[in-house]
Amino acid sequence: MADSARVAMVTGGGSGIGRATAEAFIREGYEVALVDREEETGRATAEALGRIGTCRFFRCDVASEESVDDTVAAIVQDFGRIDAAFNGAGINGAFAPTAECTTENWDTIMAVNLRGLWFCVKRQLQQMLLQGGGAIVNCASTQGLYGTVGLPAYVAAKHGVVGLTKAAALEYVRNNIRINAVCPGMVDTPMWQRAITPEVEKELLAKDPMGRLAKPEEIAAGAVWLCNPAASFITGHALVVDGGMTII
Repeated sequence: MADSARVAMVTGGGSGIGRATAEAFIREGYEVALVDREEETGRATAEALGRIGTCRFFRCDVASEESVDDTVAAIVQDFGRIDAAFNGAGINGAFAPTAECTTENWDTIMAVNLRGLWFCVKRQLQQMLLQGGGAIVNCASTQGLYGTVGLPAYVAAKHGVVGLTKAAALEYVRNNIRINAVCPGMVDTPMWQRAITPEVEKELLAKDPMGRLAKPEEIAAGAVWLCNPAASFITGHALVVDGGMTII
């Protein structure tokens, strides 16, 4: 690592918004620790992004606190520090109204989308306190700002992400650590494509002010900007990137 290099940790970096954010960090001059649960996908992505800058893969299951602790320790041993972090690992879970949501589905979503994100934030904060500062961006969702039928656990978890972001931002604002969230709307990612049929997508886009899905790169741009000096007076903010859906 060059003495002047900044280091970014990106979870969920193997595909979708995470991959786009890892690439955006690299293009901004960061060295990237790309973290993902899926080893084959993660390694292939890190290899591809390594052609434009420094990108190394670290396998981690964010639902395991031990895995997160070991991963952050490995990143610090390899790179020396973590200047920025994007916590993008997440899952949709099963679609079902609240009365039909299973305990297994609820626990699985919470374990990854909220508890797992908290594990990451907690460990990233510990490292940033040691080194004297940093910036964290958590991937929430517009569904962390309002209700959506059929996704009670996902909506609850993403509301929790926004709340955790605000609480932690207040706690560490005097430690030169900024913590924000990005709230994507509908984004064209592999997770979206697996979850939404073409018919449902058509119905949703008919209600969208811009009439299209966001590109992962559009979310990544906001996330990386929140980590950069240009956003130095912003903390505890939930940046909405949704094409205007939440203002209807």
